[in-house]
Amino acid sequence: MRISFINPPYLKHFSRPQRSPAVTKSGTLYYPLWLATAAGYAEAGGHEIDLIDAPAADLSSEAVVARVKALGSRLAVVETSTPSISNDAQFCETLKKAAQENGGDIFIVLVGTHVSALPAESLRLNAAVDAVAQGEYDATIRELAAALESGGDISKVAGLWLRQGEQIINTGSREPLHDLDSVPFVSSIYKRFLQPEHYFNPNALFPMVTITTSRGCPHRCFFCVYPQTMMGHRLRVRSVGNVVDELEHIVSKFPEVKAVFFEDDTFPAQKARCIAICEEIIRRGIRISWTANARVDLDLETMLAMKKAGCRCLCVGFESGNQQLLDAMRKGITLAQSEQFMRAAKQAGILVHGCFMVGLPGETMETMEKTLEFAIKLRPDAIQMYPVMVYPGTEAYSWYEQRGLIATKDFARWLTPSGLHNTVIRGENLTAAELVAFCDHARKKFYLRPGYLLYKAGQMLRHPSEMRKTLKSARTFAKYLLFGSDLNKEAVRSHA
Repeated sequence: MRISFINPPYLKHFSRPQRSPAVTKSGTLYYPLWLATAAGYAEAGGHEIDLIDAPAADLSSEAVVARVKALGSRLAVVETSTPSISNDAQFCETLKKAAQENGGDIFIVLVGTHVSALPAESLRLNAAVDAVAQGEYDATIRELAAALESGGDISKVAGLWLRQGEQIINTGSREPLHDLDSVPFVSSIYKRFLQPEHYFNPNALFPMVTITTSRGCPHRCFFCVYPQTMMGHRLRVRSVGNVVDELEHIVSKFPEVKAVFFEDDTFPAQKARCIAICEEIIRRGIRISWTANARVDLDLETMLAMKKAGCRCLCVGFESGNQQLLDAMRKGITLAQSEQFMRAAKQAGILVHGCFMVGLPGETMETMEKTLEFAIKLRPDAIQMYPVMVYPGTEAYSWYEQRGLIATKDFARWLTPSGLHNTVIRGENLTAAELVAFCDHARKKFYLRPGYLLYKAGQMLRHPSEMRKTLKSARTFAKYLLFGSDLNKEAVRSHA
């Protein structure tokens, strides 16, 4: 069967696949990692595929529909997200009508975190949507395609929510994939359908490729959306050889790429495996910079192995400078661990991108100031600081909803009119506008310190490879925080 996998049109550079979908102030644009992975898995099952990333390529609905028509697809897999769900359901109607006007039809399935959390509600948004694939959808889509092609009973395909007349039925839950080595390299799909220069992550050298070596996260942070809606908390991993084979593939097939980003929730979750991957990279003589997500319980021994194998930067959730707030979100770390982690990272020579959030349960103006002081004390290479974003299916969403702290049920308002993150929550003691204003203040105070500016200038002189990424980040910083007063006013107004 011919299948179109679609990241549908919305705002230009709308980063739909990331954990907090938006047009970002940092210029970040994620690869459609899970959509591309599912496309490769479907192709391995004998189906013909196309992968369309409309926001990255700046494609209109008309252009996407024309491409689907040219392939003659009978199945469309459409990725969606919380803030874009209404837009995406409307796109499905456009796609369905175009197929019917040409004397055919197309079966449309929505996928992603939002529809996994709210499958029945999502189906009811538009009659053009035929199904929702809940959770991990690689095997679900492959089996659905086979059933549609053979005229089989699609209600026997586990993992779906289906429209049957006026009824919505659930075909039952699907076990997540265990043999991740059976999934084709996602980078091979990128090579055929995507352009690496379209994608940017401030934590990695530019241009870069994003892959993952595992699924599931054993930790229980109350805000994290992927483990709670799609991948679960049971950690499943690719074999060491399979991971390093893909790195070799990337080095061979993407000569323009300067880095790899490991998008695992926690790349070094298993110390022995992490070190084994590093040792195999070294043994094979693979030379490419890479970045990974990690936690502050990572030790120096592992960091030294990672650095030797090419690790340039770690993206780490410090979240708060207040231990009570960390405990309330069930982060499972201590402030002392964060400080020890930073000492070890500096000793190993690994850069750190620190993630912080405000508006947490129990937050006050004083605790936010403590978080900013903590971020400056830790001295990571870069930070992000945002009001906490809550999404359906997470414990955080339930916590704020139950207390009447979410301002709207209109998911489109999770974004400002220009597509930036919008803070739809307020704290118990703080307004949404106060949270936004504090984050803008915090980023300026962190990045405009004379010592930090001198540090970045010296870094670019010592490591010219850092210059392109740093200047790209600086341009977006200036656009939104130094010269973007109208945009900042728009954000504050939207929180009122």
